[in-house]
Amino acid sequence: MTATDIESGTYVVEGRLLEVCTCKAVCPCWVGLDPDGGVCDGSVVWYVDSGTVQGVDVSDRGLALLAYIPGNVLAGNWTAMVYVDDRCSEEQEKALLDVFTGGLGGPIADLAALIGEVVGVERAPFAATVQEGKGTLKIGDVVEAEFEQLVGATGRPTTLSDSVFSTIPGSPAYPGTASVYRRSGAKLGRPDIDISGYNSVQGHFRFTG
Repeated sequence: MTATDIESGTYVVEGRLLEVCTCKAVCPCWVGLDPDGGVCDGSVVWYVDSGTVQGVDVSDRGLALLAYIPGNVLAGNWTAMVYVDDRCSEEQEKALLDVFTGGLGGPIADLAALIGEVVGVERAPFAATVQEGKGTLKIGDVVEAEFEQLVGATGRPTTLSDSVFSTIPGSPAYPGTASVYRRSGAKLGRPDIDISGYNSVQGHFRFTG
């Protein structure tokens, strides 16, 4: 049995994406343009509603990536801080990190490859709710956000598909705005964020590897 045989079919995770950043809506990073202001300070949460990783159940658990993107998103060299749901067992924490840092391949690995430095991994309480396109997000005392989808003339959510960049490859994304986005920048060596009316993104994902 080869290493490829061992790694293939090792995980299936499904859940929700919640994302906020310092770009104006709609975030230009998603279409490959430079971020507003030249840099982007984003917070991305993948909340797994159901899934297993190498036999470990990771349902109802989350992982957050707090990133400083110093230029065009596709150029990489991101600096990132990772937070893992503090309800995770050691096995669940390792499983989530293996998937979302690209260690087990699959669609998320290309995104993980854009990270130049991970400054730390810590645990924190996660709270993430979405109802009828409106939601809230809280990760310990480091991130707080409230957000709402944009809607079109028909009242249906605005959809972003087939974009050159995505944090949920293979799935449509729903851009919106965040009435609240607060983030502590200490771990990343960045200023604290406290803004309103900037970019948010929601969506669902199904990653396999």
